[in-house]
Amino acid sequence: MTRLSVEMLAADTVEPITSAGHAQLGIAVLAGIAVIVLLITKFKLHAFLSLTLGSLALGAFAGAPLDKVIKSFTTGLGTTVAGVGVLIALGAILGKMLADSGGADEIVDTILARTGGRSMPWTMVLIASVIGLPLFFEVGVVLLIPVVLMVAKRGNYSLMRIGIPALAGLSVMHGLVPPHPGPLVAIDAVDADLGITLALGVLVAIPTVIIAGPLFSKYAARWVDVPVPERMVPERPSETLEKRPSFGATLITILLPVILMLSKALVDIVIDDPENTTQRVFDVVGSPMIALLASVLLGIFTLLRPAGFARERVSGLVEKGLAPIAGILLIVGAGGGFKQTLIDSGVGQMILEISESWAIPTLLLAWLIAVVIRLATGSATVATVSAAGLVAPLAAGMSSGETALLVLAIGAGSLFFSHVNDAGFWLVKEYFGLDVGQTIKTWSVMETIISVVAGGIVLLLSLLM
Repeated sequence: MTRLSVEMLAADTVEPITSAGHAQLGIAVLAGIAVIVLLITKFKLHAFLSLTLGSLALGAFAGAPLDKVIKSFTTGLGTTVAGVGVLIALGAILGKMLADSGGADEIVDTILARTGGRSMPWTMVLIASVIGLPLFFEVGVVLLIPVVLMVAKRGNYSLMRIGIPALAGLSVMHGLVPPHPGPLVAIDAVDADLGITLALGVLVAIPTVIIAGPLFSKYAARWVDVPVPERMVPERPSETLEKRPSFGATLITILLPVILMLSKALVDIVIDDPENTTQRVFDVVGSPMIALLASVLLGIFTLLRPAGFARERVSGLVEKGLAPIAGILLIVGAGGGFKQTLIDSGVGQMILEISESWAIPTLLLAWLIAVVIRLATGSATVATVSAAGLVAPLAAGMSSGETALLVLAIGAGSLFFSHVNDAGFWLVKEYFGLDVGQTIKTWSVMETIISVVAGGIVLLLSLLM
């Protein structure tokens, strides 16, 4: 793995807002993270406010002037939202279109109608992975859990045998594959290539989701055998529609952004000439904003019109799709502000200098930092944006493939052992009707398997690049 020297970084390093030494900076980092953890877990304060106060605490303990800390935080917040805000908004709109038009239900029902028996866990992981590409994790859970419950009940399957593969598919997409917020922020922070990260993310995701999903579900079903909680089977969106879009049209709409972004990455590799007309065209159509925008516009004709949505209803759907992401945007933005405060305080440079003496591979260091923050805060997104800020200086001088693997190492670490301080933990617990111990044996262990397996695959890939 490429390792960067201090001299190589010196020319690009921003003048720190404080002259604190390593010891004081280390204490400042711990204090800032401790403030965030306490505010989120103990005082139940919103993550946006917690990250804001944690950034101020970090600057104060580092001995930086308050005005410079505020400037660093607001600069990082603005830059992060500018970089990924539109993408998150477009992804939310596409997810809402899939759910309300019945397109997601069409994919689920079509695949389920053609499978059964022992292949059902594999079918569920396939459905969750496809549906999970454009959807936020929480939206995917709400969308798929009713299907999981109905399949388990009607087919007399073990709930965990069906549920774990679905959760694994959603979680792996959420942590490793753009255009999800966490990977996008990490890509922006370390200046990675989105197309290469997407391609490598899918490569890492496939074996990871197989191990954590269908294979682990065999053991999860033995450890936790619970009946289907019938009270948690809500009405599906498509049950109120007279018609819904076709399977093929829905699948094309979902996969269009992925196809466009991967095509850009492939053209960049094959042609490698910024002045070439073909490459310039693909650079535009394969950019994440244009790719997602194209999918949303296509969805109006392939998803909403076939479902009978009038123009006024289309406008209302877009508005409803944007409303729930306000909190996500603020959290991601505040995470970017915290990241910038870390960098401007000189923490990134400190991490760089210390890591050289420790002889810890950069990817492993990134994974470990994300793990610690994930365990402390309970948020995969907070862990991703914070860890990306800490290790961003290590990305200077890396190849595009290595920076992509750095993003994936951070994403893998951010999924480690979800427990009681994670909202996803309680979401899974309530939907499946589990107690805390059962949720740890199934969901928490599954998340840990995803983190360790994905991290291990990333390290193996680094040996080949």
